Amino acid sequence: MRVLLVGAGGVGTAVTRIAARRPFFEVMVVADYDPARAEAAVAAVADDRFLAERVDAGDETAVAALLTRHGCDVLLNATDPRFVMPLFRAARAAGAGYLDMAMSLSRPHAERPYEECGVKLGDEQFAQAGEWEKDGALALVGMGVEPGLSDVFARYAADELFDEIEEIGIRDGADLTVDGYDFAPSFSIWTTIEECLNPPVVYEKDRGWFTTAPFSEPEVFDFPEGIGPVECVNVEHEEVLLVPRWVDARRVTFKYGLGGEFIDTLKTLHKLGLDSTTPVTVPGPDGPVAVSPRDVVAASLPDPATLGDRMRGKTCAGTWVRGVKDGRPREVYLYHVVDNEWSMAEYGSQAVVWQTALNPVVALELLATGAWSGSGVLGPEAFPARPFLDLLTEYGSPWGLREQ
Repeated sequence: MRVLLVGAGGVGTAVTRIAARRPFFEVMVVADYDPARAEAAVAAVADDRFLAERVDAGDETAVAALLTRHGCDVLLNATDPRFVMPLFRAARAAGAGYLDMAMSLSRPHAERPYEECGVKLGDEQFAQAGEWEKDGALALVGMGVEPGLSDVFARYAADELFDEIEEIGIRDGADLTVDGYDFAPSFSIWTTIEECLNPPVVYEKDRGWFTTAPFSEPEVFDFPEGIGPVECVNVEHEEVLLVPRWVDARRVTFKYGLGGEFIDTLKTLHKLGLDSTTPVTVPGPDGPVAVSPRDVVAASLPDPATLGDRMRGKTCAGTWVRGVKDGRPREVYLYHVVDNEWSMAEYGSQAVVWQTALNPVVALELLATGAWSGSGVLGPEAFPARPFLDLLTEYGSPWGLREQ
């Protein structure tokens, strides 16, 4: 397998460090708009299977040419969601497969944003599913940790743990702190704003997909391995759009443990218009400059990839499932916990970006060996879960199951 990895930020760099320990691929081309980042990611692994290139992720022609020049079989997208569609189209144009960790962006309903869906996450990609299937090509979408591993857990629960599923709820929480910062998100603030301030989507079998207000339906969820109780709220996330396509459940939700201070900060950004991606004109040393307020916020905060040495604690991604097995009620939480101290010592990557990066590498290995195969635009739920979970454990990062 020959892989083009686009994006050498925190997640992309963690991908290289994880993949370097595995033999399943022949070449991994690491490409970034900033060539220094791509070169640093390659230099750190000291493995001649890795090559550095410069590419603009928004330039479809250049990305397709890079795929062709290096004979790549698959494009792994480790950029932020703005670049999903250009990279998705570039892969198809070059006849390569495609894998991402976040899907094409949503747009709220114009009149009823907190009741009805507008354009949903992934709609633009699924609209092209027939063309990918006709070509016999595979776009594996939403294959990070959330979405990604959480979706694999949903498929595993349906296949092996339940006869009927009442509800699948993704629950994400952590006890991470960052020394020296009052506010320092552990993941891309650009993506966090997008997720948290858009109308959350809920799925109900009798109603389909619908939306609620941001931060709605708060609940306290008790996370395992010492993290403990964390208040979680509804947040827009791909799992709610993916799981019902392949797994039969009466209700699907996603709730994120954000904390009151984090929620208040996001609300303030929204009130001030600093969550907007529409450029505004500001004075510059050489004249007026158009900048996106959200990009300014992101540039003003520390790069999450650089915070590992200051971070303390654990992060947990998981899938809570309630239903019936052998005629009796059952409730479980399938989860994956990463301790930041361990991920920094073992890989030099902070826990959140390492946990995100791990899962697409596992998926690539399953595709390379033929354990997973398919065509069209497919989510992780479209594949058997057991091979993934077994390989995840082989990678030295086991998952857990807790009866509730």
